[in-house]
Amino acid sequence: MRGKDRENVRARAGKARGRGGADRSRAEGARAPVVEGLSEAARAAVRVFAANERMNQMLIERLDPAAWRAAWRAAPPGDTRQGPRGNARGSVRHGVRTIAAIFTHVHNVRTKWVRLTAPHLGVPARLNRARCTPEQARAGLAESAARCGEMLAEALGGSGRVERFVRDGWARPWPPGVEMLCYMVAHEAHHRGQVAMLAHQLGFPLPVEVTAGIWNWEKIWRECGAGGDC
Repeated sequence: MRGKDRENVRARAGKARGRGGADRSRAEGARAPVVEGLSEAARAAVRVFAANERMNQMLIERLDPAAWRAAWRAAPPGDTRQGPRGNARGSVRHGVRTIAAIFTHVHNVRTKWVRLTAPHLGVPARLNRARCTPEQARAGLAESAARCGEMLAEALGGSGRVERFVRDGWARPWPPGVEMLCYMVAHEAHHRGQVAMLAHQLGFPLPVEVTAGIWNWEKIWRECGAGGDC
C-alpha cells in the first residue's frame, strides 16, 4: 500500500475510535463455560479453545485500525506483471477478503457450528462484514467463543446433549470427540495466518509481541484464567 493510501485509511479509521467502549466491555464480560465437574478431556478442550480465542483478540487489539478495511494493492498502477490468479498486480484484489471480512467470517462460522450442533446453548447474532468495527468483532468473537466452549464441554463431557458435530449443512456429521476441537482450531489458525500476512502486505505489520506472543501458550493460559500447568 502506498504512503498516501495508508494516510487516507488511517484518517478514516481515526473517526471510528472512541466508540467501542460498550463493545469492549461486552468482549470482556462474555458468559464463560463452566468447567467444574467435567472430565479432563472436556476441561482441556475448553482451555484450548479459550487460548485460541485469546490469540484472535490479541491480533485485533494490536492491529492498526487503518488496516481493518484496507484493500490490498500488490503493486503501483501501470505495473503489468501478473500476480496470483492472473490479476494485474496494480489492481485492487477483489477476491481477497479484508481483515474485517476475515474476522467476521470466523465469528459467523462459529454461529453456524452452534446452530447446527448445539442450538440449545443459544446462537449468537451474526456480524455484518460491511459494517462491523474492530470493537464489535472483539465482542462478537468473545461471545461465540464462549458458546463454542460450552458446546465442546457438553460434547466431550458426556452429558449427551451434543450428539454430533455438524460443521456445515453439506457435511457429514461427526460423533462428538477431540476431532471437532482440532477442526475448529485449524480453521481459525488458518485465518489468523491470513490476517498476519495481509496486515504485513498492507504496510501495517503486527508487532513482534503479537506474532511471537501467540506461541506463548503458558502466558495465554494465565490470561485466560487457566493457569500455566495445562
